[in-house]
Amino acid sequence: MSKVKFELEFPIHASPSMLYQYFATPAGLEEWFADKVNSRGKLITFFWDDSEEEAKIITKKSDERIKFKWTESEDDDSYFEFKIQVDPLTKDVAVIVTDFADDEDDVEEAKMLWENQIEELKHTIGA
Repeated sequence: MSKVKFELEFPIHASPSMLYQYFATPAGLEEWFADKVNSRGKLITFFWDDSEEEAKIITKKSDERIKFKWTESEDDDSYFEFKIQVDPLTKDVAVIVTDFADDEDDVEEAKMLWENQIEELKHTIGA
């Protein structure tokens, strides 16, 4: 069964290099995304309460993007990505989150989850 891809864009008042640290380092991710984060090379383990999930870093470009793939979904094309976009004219910064939901019915719930997570990130960095 194929998953449903969706994208969300969030304007954030922060520099791309600072934002990237919150997406690409265990310490940064622990500030807003997971309770605890361990990193072994390209393998990242996220801990929440009583659960743990592993993801691999597929691609990353400093201050621009990082893409993860959950190890449990290795048999499909899904991933989640944080892309930092800067408007060339206004210099406004936005984060574009790309993710996949299991089906159409789960898209809205997944979007709400990301909206809450990004609000947490904004609160953490004071943006």
